[in-house]
Amino acid sequence: MTNAHNPAAPEGATGILVLADGTIVWGRGFGATGSAVGEVCFNTAMTGYQEVMTDPSYAGQIVTFTFPHIGNTGTNDEDVEADEPHALGCIVREDITAPSNFRDQKPFDQWMAEQGRIGISGVDTRALTRRIREAGAPNAVIAHDPEGKFDIDELLAKARAWAGLEGMDLAKEVTGHQTKLWEQGGTWQLGHGYAKMEELEASSAPLGSSAVETQDGEGKGLSTSLETNGDDPKLVKVRANERPHVVAIDYGAKRNIFRNLVKAGAKVTVVPAETSFDEVMALKPAGVFLSNGPGDPAATGVYAVPVIQKLLEQDIPLFGICLGHQMLALAAGAKTVKMHQGHRGANHPVQRIGGGWAETEGLVEITSMNHGFAVDSETLPDNIHETHKSLFDGSNCGIEIIGKRAFGVQYHPEASPGPQDSFYLFEKFVGGLA
Repeated sequence: MTNAHNPAAPEGATGILVLADGTIVWGRGFGATGSAVGEVCFNTAMTGYQEVMTDPSYAGQIVTFTFPHIGNTGTNDEDVEADEPHALGCIVREDITAPSNFRDQKPFDQWMAEQGRIGISGVDTRALTRRIREAGAPNAVIAHDPEGKFDIDELLAKARAWAGLEGMDLAKEVTGHQTKLWEQGGTWQLGHGYAKMEELEASSAPLGSSAVETQDGEGKGLSTSLETNGDDPKLVKVRANERPHVVAIDYGAKRNIFRNLVKAGAKVTVVPAETSFDEVMALKPAGVFLSNGPGDPAATGVYAVPVIQKLLEQDIPLFGICLGHQMLALAAGAKTVKMHQGHRGANHPVQRIGGGWAETEGLVEITSMNHGFAVDSETLPDNIHETHKSLFDGSNCGIEIIGKRAFGVQYHPEASPGPQDSFYLFEKFVGGLA
């Protein structure tokens, strides 16, 4: 790292990262050419770089991958969480190597170029990550020029002029713009990919079952009709017209969230971020899901929180993840804060707390996370019960609204990438719907 007053580029440098404080990071550019401005963050996951780059929650951000070998498995058309990448670019330690994986369809650097995303390799990512941990996530410009020609003064001015993520509503930019039935089935299977709704096999009932018994909010048994799956008698197929209907508000959702809702037994209709309360209720939901997404929850909450408050007043079951969790907390009277560095990775320990967990009280889940804002646990009103906390810094990771059928978690139980310790949350939500 150098300072802007000494801008001499090292030999072979075709990529540059210019921080708003004047720090310059040189590297070898790959992917698209040009420049982009955003917030620099780091992700500690060892896998899932394609899912990270396409996660809408990374809109407005430049991702530093702490794992040094990125691109080894190439890219494919299935490991994406949206129609296009939303992270602005990425910073990696080693050069992108030729892929070695039977599912590979295209090298990562070629995919980045075609998707219009900039990458820099050859960077001391450990030093950059340490800088973020100590000084916070900085605003910066990432740029790539094959000839290594950069106007550093212009790039620095661009970095300093960018307002930052605080106060920014990005959900409007990444949400879908049509109401649609989610027709893709559950999780990926080797040789099959993602099944269509009519092919979905739900694994929530044991062999020989003719119904799944779940519990609603009052402890009453609910029955869902099933058909035995001839291909695998251990699995059952839920008739689509008998699934509880979940309306999912898309603030920038990952596709795997919808897949997990379907896997848990729901029929899912996805609606845009600014869908009104009346429009949601016209779809006759058994429950409403509040998705993840990018930006400041307080900014998105200007139009989202009043809708959530009306849903709470009507006692509609609610489940929020990440941004959805934060806005559920805002709707119930809590506040959110911008984090120093954020939590991003696939190995974050979260503990169950607060009582009510019976024998699993204190159990630790290893989770996938991606957020730069959090619910301020010091502002939780009496009607919010805290259910999970981060073991890294003690920050809030889960809530339930007392007297309502509404809960949320800060982390990503759908993983992609990451561990699948927390699928029970989808089962809890869908299983409690009439």
